[in-house]
Amino acid sequence: MSAPEVSIVVPVLNEAHRVVPMVERFADDPRVELIVADGGSSDGTPDLAARAGARVVAAARGRGAQQNAGARCARAEILLFLHVDTQLPPGALDVVVRSTRAAGVVGGGFRFALDPTSGGLRLVVGLTNLRTRISRAPYGDQALFVKTEVFRKMGGFRELAIMEDLDFVRRMKKHGRIVVLPMKATTSSRRWMANGVLRTSLVNRLAVLMWAAGVSDRRIRRTYDRLLRRGDVETTRLTVDDLG
Repeated sequence: MSAPEVSIVVPVLNEAHRVVPMVERFADDPRVELIVADGGSSDGTPDLAARAGARVVAAARGRGAQQNAGARCARAEILLFLHVDTQLPPGALDVVVRSTRAAGVVGGGFRFALDPTSGGLRLVVGLTNLRTRISRAPYGDQALFVKTEVFRKMGGFRELAIMEDLDFVRRMKKHGRIVVLPMKATTSSRRWMANGVLRTSLVNRLAVLMWAAGVSDRRIRRTYDRLLRRGDVETTRLTVDDLG
């Protein structure tokens, strides 16, 4: 069997109602190795994912740990970390492969979009894409991808309680150029709907300020969970995608 071009790693926790449609989007693509990294689901998510055609690995709970576990068994030269509620646009993988062949490029991500988008969520999307364009720093909900060799040189994600994506991208920048693709990765707006756009944005901003001030990831995690209810969001964590 020839090696795949892209290994897609999807961290999940109790996503039985979402995991099968996500797996089926890639099931017939020979370029893709789909790895579902389960953090201890109790609703049958791992079995459903395996029957739909994904490779399933068990991991300690937490996005950093789960994504590392998936990456450890990946065979492709490119890793793409995809949230279960994020959809890639048509032709996305071809563009990812081409972009990583450009001189100096080590990885990147996509422009940000939400579905559905209305009212204040349009501002969230606009500010997120403005921030990404200025900083050249895509994060989790923007389908982060990286060359496997670079990921391994970096030691993967730090297994933090929160902010692992922010930490990872900052470290990845030290290894080369990061690209932001013009295509949009579209994420469910369930996080904002669960808590309200203004409240979610303010709490997210507070968490980033705490991180910048050197507050520990565990303390930020406790603050974040106290101020925002989790709703049905798997392995909830914050990245600057959510700033808005």
